[in-house]
Amino acid sequence: MELAESIYNLIPREEIRFERPPRYVSKYRDQVRQEAQMNKASHRTMGLAKVELPSPEKFLRKHSKEPKLFERKTKQVMPCTDDSLKRPTLSLRLDNSWKRTPSKKDFIKANAVDTILAVPKKPQPAYAFTKHGDRRPLEPSGLVPKYVNKKDYGQTPEYLHQRKEEMRRAQEEYDEYVKERLQQGAMKQLSEEERQSTLEGLKKNWDELHFQYQGLSLITDTLPKRYRKEKLEMEMKQLERDIDLIERHKTIYIANT
Repeated sequence: MELAESIYNLIPREEIRFERPPRYVSKYRDQVRQEAQMNKASHRTMGLAKVELPSPEKFLRKHSKEPKLFERKTKQVMPCTDDSLKRPTLSLRLDNSWKRTPSKKDFIKANAVDTILAVPKKPQPAYAFTKHGDRRPLEPSGLVPKYVNKKDYGQTPEYLHQRKEEMRRAQEEYDEYVKERLQQGAMKQLSEEERQSTLEGLKKNWDELHFQYQGLSLITDTLPKRYRKEKLEMEMKQLERDIDLIERHKTIYIANT
């Protein structure tokens, strides 16, 4: 915003003038104007231009605009004078062998007997899926117990027998390996008393770590507090994994070093 009084207003300034480019004029201007005048020349007066009216005798006739086909030219057949070139005349048939003999079968009675002896058609089973009675076929709906009628229904699948056999072979191979290692003295089996004592010692260690974890500060605002908390959590998780391993397996082997 310029103030009313300023020392800079005393300095004379040169007026800057911008020169406008010349206005665009199309080179087709005269041609367009001339064509427009030519199209309007016939309507200068009131109403349309005076043109010659059609004659009343040249009215539209029926089927006059339909496409006309070429007229077929008929060939003039000259009479044959030579008797040898003429075709022989057809002889009249005196017998009625060509006529169809009427059938003695009573079609009405035969149709009635076939209808009476016919087996009635069973309606296609369906089920209603809305309260208005809309019906759908029952067979593709999944409500028909198809699998119950199979021959192998209720029997153990073949792949389960194969998997059971593989597990049995793997267990036998493992038992043989353990037996060989025991005979060689490379490892020994942990007794039940040693197993229980080891389990009790692991649980006791977990209780001590848990007691220390409960005594930690609620706010871990320093690095030593955070490191101590993470260390206790890692040790407790390792003890939990060891306790779960010993509790799930009754037989434990220890390798001799």
